[in-house]
Amino acid sequence: MNSFFKTSGLLLALFFFSGICLAEVKLPAIFSDNMVLQQNSDAAIWGTAGRNKTIKIHTSWNNKNYTAKADAKGDWKLHVKTPKYGGPYTIRVSEDNTITLKNVLIGEVWLCSGQSNMEMPLAGWGKVNNYEQEIANAHFPEIRLLQAIHVTANQPQADLKVRNNGWDICSPATVADFSSTAYFFAREIYNQTKIPIGLIHSSWGGTVAEAWTSYETLSRMKDFAEAAKTIKFTPPMSKEELSTAEQNWEALALQKDPGYVAGSPVWHKPDLDVTGWKAMQLPGFWEEKGLRGFDGVVWFRKKISVPADWNGEDAVLRFYADDNDITWFNGEQIGAVNKWDQQRVYAIPARLLHQGDNYITIRVDDVRSNGGIHGNATEFTIQNKSGTKTIPLAGDWLYKIAYSLKDLPPKPQSQTGPNRAAVLYNAMINPVINYKIKGAIWYQGESNATRAFQYQTLFPAMIKDWRSKFSSGDFPFYFVQLANFMKRDEAPGASQWAELREAQLMATGLPNTGMAVTIDIGDEKDIHPKNKQEVGRRLALIALNKTYGKQTGYSGPIYKSHVVKGNKIILSFSHDKGLKAAGGAALKGFAVAGKDKRFYWADAKIERNKIIVSSKNVADPVAVRYGWANNPDINLYNGSSLPASPFRTDSWAESTESK
Repeated sequence: MNSFFKTSGLLLALFFFSGICLAEVKLPAIFSDNMVLQQNSDAAIWGTAGRNKTIKIHTSWNNKNYTAKADAKGDWKLHVKTPKYGGPYTIRVSEDNTITLKNVLIGEVWLCSGQSNMEMPLAGWGKVNNYEQEIANAHFPEIRLLQAIHVTANQPQADLKVRNNGWDICSPATVADFSSTAYFFAREIYNQTKIPIGLIHSSWGGTVAEAWTSYETLSRMKDFAEAAKTIKFTPPMSKEELSTAEQNWEALALQKDPGYVAGSPVWHKPDLDVTGWKAMQLPGFWEEKGLRGFDGVVWFRKKISVPADWNGEDAVLRFYADDNDITWFNGEQIGAVNKWDQQRVYAIPARLLHQGDNYITIRVDDVRSNGGIHGNATEFTIQNKSGTKTIPLAGDWLYKIAYSLKDLPPKPQSQTGPNRAAVLYNAMINPVINYKIKGAIWYQGESNATRAFQYQTLFPAMIKDWRSKFSSGDFPFYFVQLANFMKRDEAPGASQWAELREAQLMATGLPNTGMAVTIDIGDEKDIHPKNKQEVGRRLALIALNKTYGKQTGYSGPIYKSHVVKGNKIILSFSHDKGLKAAGGAALKGFAVAGKDKRFYWADAKIERNKIIVSSKNVADPVAVRYGWANNPDINLYNGSSLPASPFRTDSWAESTESK
């Protein structure tokens, strides 16, 4: 046989073999050994096979055969009837090849999503309370775990990327790196019902809610439509193209900044004429200092006096800026940092320090959320190198706005990061929308807190979005209200986290929702509180009552209405049985205001199932707030020993309304 026929024969053989491989039936990663299918449902099973091929499925729980035909692309889907919970069972999927799924349970499937407090594992970076013992005791073979891997996509994806290529059996070996909130939720429900539970965990720390929402929903929302359409319809730029676009944008921004002339700074000069500059008390975010809703560039200036006894010593300037800064001392640049959460520690050489008047200039640019010079006043200083002398910098600074981001086109952004419209929905939610679930649990909001007013619309839209996409319809959606965090305030005031909690509370107006209040189990210094056992339990209490029919308390007091009587306001609540102050102490966390909108701490007492609030500072009260702070000091509970949700009775404009 000549070489031509040998080569042709080989090519035909390879083509034939390739065709056989391509014709094999394949399943998405969500279908594997140890999986859980939703009980009493018409559960979908789908995959790919040879074009127009017939796929056969056999389910052992009813010894029944099903068939489906692949379409011209090789895609196929069918539905199988699932019984009441039980197992283990097998599912056999056949075409030219056969896949047998073993140790399959029928039970309840819950989707678990959100940002880092949902993602927080028992061990690893999480290390929840008593994590070593919790892991050692995690022998629950009827709880199954499916762990999604972080991935983004500009277009909806068909397959979920998962750990270990599929489902794991809950054990000390598999639970350590799994969501602690989801695990403790499932454990409580399983212990109460003995129904097998499958957890699909698909979350990503530090992410925004719009990233978890589909293009179709975002395209109808004015705040997100442009970004969503750009991601969906604009081809991704190469690294080189993105770099060039970023450089062009920075050049345009510099042209907009009157503090620069021909690319060189001019507002840093000590002898600058500052007529028309305004005063701002620092430290503090500029949103809280009169620049509400502002993103862009602001220049700050301060004249300080250096005493004669510094004796020619070097010094150090310390402060925090959000997002980025360039800093000059007496007209010479001493530092620049492009990071929002890093303390600035800038050396000031002795040659720049003059006895008497000296000038500090700080240019701050902020592209999102809070902006400005922030932190504690005690950390905003100049100190000599030996640490014996300090010049405090807190107080009045002059400032001038250079430009607003509204005056520029949108800044080019990374095309791979997770905080982009719809990209997490596409990659980490869309692949499971056909999988029957019982419901979803959600823990997120920290990354949207600076836009809390917007969250009032975005969060319900995301819930409705998921329900419209999933084959499970209007499934239960239970979520965690943000825990207490950050330094406790001495006086009532604005709070973005309180506004975000209010947006979450408002979302309970949607049917088949529930909110676990965690305002009492947070951590002042840690955005990731360790008591995830109680977070999971409180979520489970909602599900046990509203989904599984258990007659247990599942909510603390929820504000319902109020009436004003003289110098008092009388508050009514739902879930008000057994109202009490924790530990028998006086009620804390209430503030009251008159028409001037100035809030004062209030006296509050329980009378029957009402709370009476008043303050000697407010003769004619019109509004009450409770727990309205990042980290409020609160103690209102009910007979179920569950805390009241923070609330306000007024509807006055708050700090994030323009963001």
